[in-house]
Amino acid sequence: MFFASDNWAGAHPSINERLSKESTRFAAAYGNSDLDKAVEARFNEIFERNVSVYFVSTGTAANSLSLASIARVGGVTFSHSEAHVIEDECGAPDFFSGMRMVPVEGEDGKMDPARLAARIAGFPQDSLHHGRAAAVTLTQATETGTIYSLDEIDALTRIAKANGLPVHMDGARFANALASLDVSPAEMTWKRGIDILSFGGTKNGCWCAEAIVFFNPELAKDFAFIRKRAAQLFSKTRFISAQFDAYLQDGLWLSMASHANSMADRLRAGIGSLNSTRLAWDTTSNEVFAVLNKASAEAAEAKGAKFYGWPVPTNMPEPVKEDETLIRLVTSFATTEEDIDQFLSICKAG
Repeated sequence: MFFASDNWAGAHPSINERLSKESTRFAAAYGNSDLDKAVEARFNEIFERNVSVYFVSTGTAANSLSLASIARVGGVTFSHSEAHVIEDECGAPDFFSGMRMVPVEGEDGKMDPARLAARIAGFPQDSLHHGRAAAVTLTQATETGTIYSLDEIDALTRIAKANGLPVHMDGARFANALASLDVSPAEMTWKRGIDILSFGGTKNGCWCAEAIVFFNPELAKDFAFIRKRAAQLFSKTRFISAQFDAYLQDGLWLSMASHANSMADRLRAGIGSLNSTRLAWDTTSNEVFAVLNKASAEAAEAKGAKFYGWPVPTNMPEPVKEDETLIRLVTSFATTEEDIDQFLSICKAG
């Protein structure tokens, strides 16, 4: 019953096997091996165009260095007020890009287009004292477990482009969003106006594999230096490539994400059927937010369930009572139906 985070899950056996195979041979370093080149070419196939791909170790590095690549002196970057880049990355995006993060409000963890437009208008290019608009970043899937529709992405990128701003997508749970929308990677990214993607693998069955994908290679002309200076150029890059080689083979990445999503669906359905629990809000990815009575939560924890308590947002559809608690539950490729049913059984008894 490990629902604290998909980061808690191990690596998929196919990825472990591929890493083990790679460990027995010699290969060129610093991203110059045949495997590195083959995996980069695979990204071209997946996104249906020539892209520039750079491997890094963490999602924070992917987000921070992506924004560093499009930084402007005195620039500000716009993101949702609850986004990971603002709440959970210790100021790394600001530090590496030299730009400030400016929050934009919106329901369901998504930036509201009208509010984004208003925020951008408050930072004109000649705003010497306040700083100037430089970039927009959106999270797909969001920190609240929701997913931007293609139309919603269009609405945000249209505003950004009208103001000459590049758009970055934080795709730590990119595969979960893709599986939920049932669209192609191209349709959810560059065809919607996304310029740079943080392509996450670690939360979805990899050991340590993140990629930065530039849909316009011209934006990446200085990125090799940015990555090197940030200590994210691995000498044995092929061990990240090996993970992606297995991850992208025969649709493994999407099948793992689909499984995690379906386990979350089972969890959502079960929570909705119990008297002692309720869904805090609707989600469509592998994150579930639920309100439990404290007795049920304590009973689940006592029997080994792992999950995080969550801050109660100001716009909760239904208030959390004194004897209740708001929690986050995250499923993964390794979650089983038995895990879900055991958790629900404990909650029902509580």
